[in-house]
Amino acid sequence: MKSSKSVFLLVALVCIALLGFAMYLQIVEEMQPCPLCVIQRYMFVLVAAFSLIGYFMPAPARRASAALGLLAALGGAGTAIWHLYVKAHPGVSCTTDPLETALNQLPTAKLLPQMFTADGFCSAPWPPIFGLQIPTWSLIWFVVLGLVLLRLVFKRN
Repeated sequence: MKSSKSVFLLVALVCIALLGFAMYLQIVEEMQPCPLCVIQRYMFVLVAAFSLIGYFMPAPARRASAALGLLAALGGAGTAIWHLYVKAHPGVSCTTDPLETALNQLPTAKLLPQMFTADGFCSAPWPPIFGLQIPTWSLIWFVVLGLVLLRLVFKRN
């Protein structure tokens, strides 16, 4: 893929696929998202949105879109790292604090409750997928997408 437009589109499609997989886990496997899961979903939405904006922008403006997507990917990676910390330390919880209430009051949680309402526990012992926990997969994808966007930020026109 030589064109940055096609890379932006690929990044957006990967994020949309990951969000689709999250919905599969929630609806079919009945794995309710915790507040940290919902924040990671928001970050994937932001990465996808900035990538789609970059896809439709003229070439000189794409760098800014890639930088904003990179910031969202970094935010998602940070959230995934905190989620892994919570899972590794059962005494730490994220469900009894104001985060869940605040997330569930956002307009997107009211508009799309299936996608953005936090009902689960961060420390829930869900079975691993291909040997890795869900936040680990999320972290891997945020790092991969962030590196791709970083390359687009520094790409010469």
